[in-house]
Amino acid sequence: MLYNENIPVRHPKSKFAMTTVYAFTSASVLTSIFFSLLLFLSIDDDPLMMVLFGSLAIIFELGKFFAWYEVGERIARRHYYGAFSAFVFYTILAAISIGGSVGGINSATNKAQTHVNIAQNQVNSFNRQIAAIDQQISLNNEAAKKYIELELIATGLKRIQRENDQLRQQQQQLASERDSLPVVSQGSVLGLIDSIARSVGVDSQTAQLALVIFLSVLLDFFAAFFIGLIGEEQRFCQRYRHGNPITIDASGHDAIPELLTVAYPLDNPHAPQGQTDNTVNTAPPEPVSLYQQAILALESKQVSCSKKAIGPYLGIDTEQADEIFKQLLTEGLVSKKANHHYRWHGQAVTS
Repeated sequence: MLYNENIPVRHPKSKFAMTTVYAFTSASVLTSIFFSLLLFLSIDDDPLMMVLFGSLAIIFELGKFFAWYEVGERIARRHYYGAFSAFVFYTILAAISIGGSVGGINSATNKAQTHVNIAQNQVNSFNRQIAAIDQQISLNNEAAKKYIELELIATGLKRIQRENDQLRQQQQQLASERDSLPVVSQGSVLGLIDSIARSVGVDSQTAQLALVIFLSVLLDFFAAFFIGLIGEEQRFCQRYRHGNPITIDASGHDAIPELLTVAYPLDNPHAPQGQTDNTVNTAPPEPVSLYQQAILALESKQVSCSKKAIGPYLGIDTEQADEIFKQLLTEGLVSKKANHHYRWHGQAVTS
């Protein structure tokens, strides 16, 4: 199997990609810890107990994510029994964490709903007082009709009119105070809960509980995904640094490419038979540079003349491959075609 530029080779993720992964992981882990703290800190108002319960919430959260990381590590080592035990431990901690997140999110939602309820109760109180005044005015009007029928206008009707005027002034004052109350807008979460409740046909409490459970489970899955991604990337980078380039076959699985014949110097006594000359040299072989290895590989046509083929063959990165091809161009061993591909000419062109 010869290396050529058509073999897809997997490389470690870029710094930008890993920075993004670490940012999402940190945000999801901190959010999960925050919601768990909302529940555990509300168990007791004593400062010492709050510290203890808060520490317990943080231990549960961090232990849960480390257990999930350990699941991936043991599966990679094919230690399936250990992976199963770590997964059971993760499941227990995840259940506690989800319960804490449900309680924390539910507590935050209830606080937002409480503010809305308080403001609405104030408005309702003013409305009840205004309605009571309306009823009193209606009763006074009925009494005024009786006074007119009894021809007691001078004694009772004027008193009722004065009383009604005072009630109307009081009513206007209450309406002015009601309208001056600050408007408490309904939050987006509460609006979403009401929309879900109306669309599904359940009450707001049931819709709120379902939404909170869904968000808590989604948050845990989100954090677990990025924890597993970090662990897998670290394991891959360790293999990559040890000089084992990973290719991706048609089925999408990682596969280690077949090893090529190692290029030995002509004076190396350890080379296989047929690769040494008749001269016996007892001196230790000099190390062959990457540039010389590239020339030997291109001269023997073990690799195609491209940076993508030379890089995996020598186990070097793109920058080192660029330096090798720049030196080859300078010495006239290769030329660049119109499509920016390289053509090997060999030693004979060198002048």
